[in-house]
Amino acid sequence: MDYIEEALEKLREWVDRVIEALFGPETQVEPELIPIPVDEPRR
Repeated sequence: MDYIEEALEKLREWVDRVIEALFGPETQVEPELIPIPVDEPRR
């Protein structure tokens, strides 16, 4: 059984590498920018 678990772990690592090669590294959600109020001079 130990051999099967090791084989499955190697297979998971290989699949992760293939997915990363095809689609690029895992995308991280970009933080949403918070609007900052600015006092504009009046004309």
